[in-house]
Amino acid sequence: MIRKDRRPNVLLITCDQWRGDCLSAAGHKVVRTPNADALAAEGVLFRQHFGGAAPCSPARACLYTGLYQMNNRVCRNGTPLDARHGNIALSARSLGYDPTLFGYTDVSPDPRMLAPGDPRLKSYEGVLPGFTVRQLLPEHQKPWLSWLKARGIDSSAGFPDIHRPADEIVGAATDSAVTNAPPVYSKDETPAAFLTGEFVRWLGEQERGTPWFAHLSFLSPHPPFIVPEPYNSMYDPAEGPAFRRAASWQAEAQSHPYLAYGLDQQQRANFRPGAEGKVRDWGDDNFAQIRALYYGMISEVDAQLGRIWQAVKAADAWDDTIVVLTSDHAEMMGDHFMLGKGGFFDGSFHIPLIIRDPRRRKAAGATVDRFTEAVDIAPTLLDLLGEVSPSHLDGQSLKPFLDAREPGNWREAAHWEFDFRSVADGDAERHFGIGPRQCNLAVIRTKQFKYVHFGGGLMPLLFDLEQDRDELTNVAADPAYLPVRLELAERLLAWRAEHLDQSLALAELTEDGVVGHVAGLPPFQS
Repeated sequence: MIRKDRRPNVLLITCDQWRGDCLSAAGHKVVRTPNADALAAEGVLFRQHFGGAAPCSPARACLYTGLYQMNNRVCRNGTPLDARHGNIALSARSLGYDPTLFGYTDVSPDPRMLAPGDPRLKSYEGVLPGFTVRQLLPEHQKPWLSWLKARGIDSSAGFPDIHRPADEIVGAATDSAVTNAPPVYSKDETPAAFLTGEFVRWLGEQERGTPWFAHLSFLSPHPPFIVPEPYNSMYDPAEGPAFRRAASWQAEAQSHPYLAYGLDQQQRANFRPGAEGKVRDWGDDNFAQIRALYYGMISEVDAQLGRIWQAVKAADAWDDTIVVLTSDHAEMMGDHFMLGKGGFFDGSFHIPLIIRDPRRRKAAGATVDRFTEAVDIAPTLLDLLGEVSPSHLDGQSLKPFLDAREPGNWREAAHWEFDFRSVADGDAERHFGIGPRQCNLAVIRTKQFKYVHFGGGLMPLLFDLEQDRDELTNVAADPAYLPVRLELAERLLAWRAEHLDQSLALAELTEDGVVGHVAGLPPFQS
């Protein structure tokens, strides 16, 4: 029974590095995600949803603040989030919730707010201001490793070697062959299973009738690419769509200087601990095996989603709980001879989004094919909680779609940004012969075209997606496409001009005092 005399619960779930096409509800012919599909059947599936940046910290900054990278300025993992920015946790706290975190947020604190020797300045894995931490699970995964040890599992290998096949010698290099051999932990002992158990325990402690706000931030299906039985053999490496790529990695590298640099940078050890060599040379069989493992990791985390749905229902909270399921960014998964995220390809930025609000059943089971973005999450949650979204945010509320209405003046393109400077060693700057402020790109992607603008004078990219869905042929210099290139460059410029930082631009000091909107005073309010 939906109770209208109280605020709803909020359950925000992020699964790290989940591709938007890897949902059976979205029509994938191989991956099976029955529990995500069940959520979509009661909510709305947004089929053209895109992250705002990459890697994790920049992507999450867009999601949590509702601001594009050009405004939140989180450019890399470790870039501090300016303390003047509000976020969804602070906003929820101002409404009486105690936003509670299970997992991680990868938000680096503003060093100007801390003493020089504060240990929080030595890690990019800080906690978003506003969250109460119930179970932190940073990259080293020590809480999970301790839990494994208590269950009698030898976890002495630590991270990342715990995620190697159980029969491998820890510390030794491996050959190039990727196998589906399982790790030492079982399907009930994965990091996702651990976090789910902590959430279920916490949920049982909540006082009935008191609204709660929980954020589960799962690492899966982020690499290392390994998964226990039965998920390690659930998918045949021979199954799956053809990889989207040129005939060779050399052909990819010759198509643009940025791709040449990116292909040269990717190392296998970042995706399979102990593996040696570059990703680009791994070969079709290995890429196919990795993809099968990735699909298995998606199904494993989907099984944990089923546990969560069951627990919320058992707590008699399902009809009072808004659920948002999404990812921070996606995964190349062998396309263009790459793994991981970054750059400009759809494979890195097209992510899932499912929203279920039990108070809005008119659109249950619907799919939306309009372009939506990570910056829309914060204003959407505020709107669903009955609050006016701050006017300086870059995102737009998705509530009209949940009410089965078509909002007016909705965007006709998706946008994202990627900053590829290397602050620590300056390698990118030296490679391209440009400054760190020029190591960036911005994308505008319509249904038919994608235009990529680079800083520092690097050649732009233009893809005709109707003729070239795999993004292989750059037509930016083709005279027949010059009008399209000019139009999209102007639209991208207009987008940036419209969304430049509005924190104080929307306010004016007059004889009557401050008129308009002043942003930057937490939480999202002036």
